[in-house]
Amino acid sequence: MPSGAELLQLEAQARRAGTDLAAAELVGCWRLRMIWPKGSLHAARLSGLLLQALQATLLIGICATGLTLCNSVQLGPLQLRFLGPGALVGRRPLLQFRFERLELRWQQRVLLGRVLAAPEPKRMPFFALIGRDPSGWLAARGRGGGLALWELGPAVDAN
Repeated sequence: MPSGAELLQLEAQARRAGTDLAAAELVGCWRLRMIWPKGSLHAARLSGLLLQALQATLLIGICATGLTLCNSVQLGPLQLRFLGPGALVGRRPLLQFRFERLELRWQQRVLLGRVLAAPEPKRMPFFALIGRDPSGWLAARGRGGGLALWELGPAVDAN
């Protein structure tokens, strides 16, 4: 896994030359490993450990209309999920997404499901992709300025 300093170097390179990442390279079950707050060279260890303990996961799939995303955290059999479509935009590219649905689940049973309002076009969430390594990591900076590093995990069922 790259260090925060290495990711900043990769990010500067991605800003200049892009990453040329394709949708197929993003497909998988990504487990959050580390996060860095906006403007920090040091990982947020406590937040990272908490999100790892909650099994923070970003599941990315491909469908006929583009990408599908499921962002979730889990505590035992209780899971909170945000689901919606995504798309790669631009040369870097940006992974833009919109969560349309929120679900609270107990194992496979949906306890609560809500439709989420669409954000304003200028407020669409995104991940500015920094890099994806064949060894199994993905790095990106979010709309809020934080940096995230995920590790490719075993496939899971999005249902």
